[in-house]
Amino acid sequence: MKIVYGDLIGGASGDMFAAALLDLGLPLDALKAELKKIPGLKYRLELGSKKIGAIRAARFRVVAGRQEPERSWAEIRRMLRQSALEEPVKESALDIFERLAAAEGKVHGVAPERVHFHEVGATDSIVDIVSAAVGSHHLKIDAFHFSRIPLGRGVTKSRHGALPLPGPATLELLKGLRVQWVDLQAETVTPTGAAIVASLGKSFGAAPEMIVEKIGCGAGEKEFPDRPNLLRLVMGQDKAGSEHDEMLVIETNIDDMSPELYDYVFERLFAAGARDVFLTPVQMKKNRPGVLLRVIAAPGLRENLTAIIFSETSTIGVRYYPVHRSVLKREIVRVKTKYGSVKVKVVEQPDGARRGAPEYDDVRRIAARKKVPLKAVYDEALKNFTP
Repeated sequence: MKIVYGDLIGGASGDMFAAALLDLGLPLDALKAELKKIPGLKYRLELGSKKIGAIRAARFRVVAGRQEPERSWAEIRRMLRQSALEEPVKESALDIFERLAAAEGKVHGVAPERVHFHEVGATDSIVDIVSAAVGSHHLKIDAFHFSRIPLGRGVTKSRHGALPLPGPATLELLKGLRVQWVDLQAETVTPTGAAIVASLGKSFGAAPEMIVEKIGCGAGEKEFPDRPNLLRLVMGQDKAGSEHDEMLVIETNIDDMSPELYDYVFERLFAAGARDVFLTPVQMKKNRPGVLLRVIAAPGLRENLTAIIFSETSTIGVRYYPVHRSVLKREIVRVKTKYGSVKVKVVEQPDGARRGAPEYDDVRRIAARKKVPLKAVYDEALKNFTP
């Protein structure tokens, strides 16, 4: 399984992410060919390099006209849907923009459909977002994992006047993800960068175990006094696909917490890298009914996951112990259906037989977009899957 760990050293922006993908191995000619499939955009691309300290990083720029029309979410969605982009690329770009529309709508108090983009509706941001989708697909990346997201402070100017940093839309996009405040009076994460990592990221925190194959660095425009303004992508093979693996179980008994709070606890634990989280009903002391909260994760995540359990639940103590597991080889493939391209997890049995299971989040997103029953998309993916 091919994975990428995004080390957000200096933060994240659309141009930094695109530059890192190009440095990682995405051919510029292939990117240009895909971008030409979007109608109505006028621009030119510039790819160069920049020395940041002793490190050479790729620098990506989209040069467009000075006066551009203000684009609504509906216009951008129509533009992408009418494009000749490959279906997986189109769906990924649409998901990133949907997140932006929802965040902007929440901040400004309007429905996402009524959102008019300013900066992120400009040609350069559209190209940055589509470039992220193109690169992920072209490089056949199965999953992205990211470090904690560094957030600077301060104030910036915008069409809406002075705004605090991080920007309101950026913070809205990062809800539920692991961030860290850094001692910088600067914008480290743009709304476009936040939308890309929120859409593509499977986990946020410690780096997963992997066999490193390639490294790509994207340069930011600003210079920071105490850290290189880099976004580094490390690509390799996920060791979780090996036959044996050592994991950690973290668990605690809880008998005094409202059940409605567990959904958010699960969300935070999974976002921080937990492989599995589940509840088991138990009978506790004084004959109180309770639950056993159990988390399975890589050993290096113990401290982060324990901190989440302490902050989000009523427990006053946790247990943890190592366990060994055997896992089957698996990979993610895309299956073409009448509803679009659907991700399917393919598992190889010990006897060599293969079976597939559509990825729930992908099926749910497509069902909502196409306004069809979830089961219809699920069954269609299975029908078109060839072992």
